[in-house]
Amino acid sequence: MSWIYSADDPLWQTIVLTFILFLTIVLLTRIIGLRSFAKFTAYDFAFTIAIGSIVAGVLTSSTTFVHGAVAVASLLGLTFIFSQLQRKYPWLESVISNKPLMLMDGNQILDDNLAHARIERSQLMAKLREANVLNFDQVRAVVLESTGDISVLHTSDKADEVKLANEILDGVRKTV
Repeated sequence: MSWIYSADDPLWQTIVLTFILFLTIVLLTRIIGLRSFAKFTAYDFAFTIAIGSIVAGVLTSSTTFVHGAVAVASLLGLTFIFSQLQRKYPWLESVISNKPLMLMDGNQILDDNLAHARIERSQLMAKLREANVLNFDQVRAVVLESTGDISVLHTSDKADEVKLANEILDGVRKTV
């Protein structure tokens, strides 16, 4: 039964550290900003995995609270520094994050882009249904965002000939 619970296991310490670490992460996130835990780009995913690993280490007592808090603060600080550098050097974003990719151009499905993004046609159709698209002629563009989300830009009626502003698709790759 020692695999379930051992008297040597510092359960109270885990509970207290969980509370303190949680408050520390909330405080640091409020200082640095929500960007740290926004929708996932590859950079955000790596950051989140690192935070999870640090939290697990602290909660299982393989590292101290102070070391864990310093590591979390360092990662949040790194996120802040990278966001500032991306503003100053826009090319850095393309190194850290994927550029958005067009999956449909108007009513035309871009099969090569779907294959490149490893997105099945059925997933694309599901996104079109979620967006209440009734006919391909309503679609102006479908974009795989850098966060992994799929955006469907469409009109509500075929007769509605609203033109898509070029600025909305700024930075979106049309071909792979």
